[in-house]
Amino acid sequence: MTLSDLPKWNKRAAAVYAFGIWTMIGSYAYFRYTGRYEDKPGKIQCETAVSVVISLTLHSKTILTYKKDFVPYSTRIYNFIRSFSSEPGTGGDEK
Repeated sequence: MTLSDLPKWNKRAAAVYAFGIWTMIGSYAYFRYTGRYEDKPGKIQCETAVSVVISLTLHSKTILTYKKDFVPYSTRIYNFIRSFSSEPGTGGDEK
């Protein structure tokens, strides 16, 4: 490849990039026009002793049930690691 081939490659790369961008913009406009990107009701939450979150999509219905005193695993791991950096004599639990 010589230095004289550089403008050809630049034009080709610009054409491929432009094609991809216009394809993306066109597909977004098409799906917006046909109504496939409408805001749909996603989650319904019921207030009971057990927290239930219902997620509805076009093809599925997902029901998540949480216990009353549910603590996520990420919070449990964070509290466990934080207990190592607590001050001496506190026991590691600040309740």
